[in-house]
Amino acid sequence: MDRNKIKMVVMDVDGTLTDGKIYMGKDGEVFKAFNAKDGLRIRQLPKFGIIPVIITGRQSSILTRRAEELGISEVYQGISNKPKVLNTLLDKYGLEYANIAYIGDDENDYTAMSLCGVKGCPRDAAHAILNIADFVSKRDGGNGAVRDFLDFILEDKLAKQDLNCEYE
Repeated sequence: MDRNKIKMVVMDVDGTLTDGKIYMGKDGEVFKAFNAKDGLRIRQLPKFGIIPVIITGRQSSILTRRAEELGISEVYQGISNKPKVLNTLLDKYGLEYANIAYIGDDENDYTAMSLCGVKGCPRDAAHAILNIADFVSKRDGGNGAVRDFLDFILEDKLAKQDLNCEYE
């Protein structure tokens, strides 16, 4: 595991960027909550030469909007074969698995995560995911676990950076 080789961070959504709860209104509208602390660090990834990516099994217009707010252009929704998407990204950007950090929380992340150079998860992740993670956040999904993982990935770079930045 070499955090300095990371050029891309892949994030799951439900249970990772959110707490995994899905709220439905009476007319079928779906609501999810995202953590602003996660968002701040995600928006900073390109400044460190890291491409943010979302791969999720569900489809959600809320996620599309949040990804736009965070400047994430690589968003893959409704995906059942996450390793296939990883292979497409490797080819597109000329990367190797060692260049990818992946944070996920459940069994549908296992195969893709296991291929990547650095693996992270929230503390409330499934047991199988906890067993392969290089980094386990002290926070649950949706409560800053992604921020913790990104701080872990960027630890050396953040130590050298002026942290005066706008809230985003």
